[in-house]
Amino acid sequence: MADMAQSMRTVSGDFELTMDELRVVARYVVGHAEDVLSVFEQAVPDDPRPRAAIDAAWVFINGANRTKLQRVTSLDAHRAARSAPSEAARLAARSAGDAASAAYLHPIAQAGQVGHILRASASAARVGEMEAGGDPAIGDALLERSRQRATPVLIDVLCRYPPAPSGSNRVARLMSTLDHSLRQAADRSPGRTTASGADAHRRECTS
Repeated sequence: MADMAQSMRTVSGDFELTMDELRVVARYVVGHAEDVLSVFEQAVPDDPRPRAAIDAAWVFINGANRTKLQRVTSLDAHRAARSAPSEAARLAARSAGDAASAAYLHPIAQAGQVGHILRASASAARVGEMEAGGDPAIGDALLERSRQRATPVLIDVLCRYPPAPSGSNRVARLMSTLDHSLRQAADRSPGRTTASGADAHRRECTS
């Protein structure tokens, strides 16, 4: 019964998010962070901080309460990103930090929150491009894989937020592209429902 109560808990703001929905988001983010973790660990083999953030994300995903463990390891992973020796290693470490912090995604209708859902996907696509000599076709293929990974629940959560801005760097553009394609998928999905309190944002998925 305690586990069920934890799953049914909600966090409220401009709309509501349940713990189970946050776990869906965290699972999506951590999958992409794991895809590129080796890039950081090969560059900085003695720094355990990004892996610790991924482990903390899984603790939450697997049913534990969100605690300071996710907050602390996320901050540590982002510190590791700032000191990383290459862009690819930096993006990999930052993705691990994003995975841990997904437990604390804020239910506020601001486009910047989309980064907590999709930035790791875009970062993984960018890392793939760089490892392929900068080939944008690789990034596009990885975005398609990310689109296929997105569950209806994840897309429904995404659609409670305004669309991601296109931005000026490659990661931001990749994230905007993925965001747009997921919203299009939501528009094409018959009978899609939106959580209570999010109706005002449903129209954002048509833009």
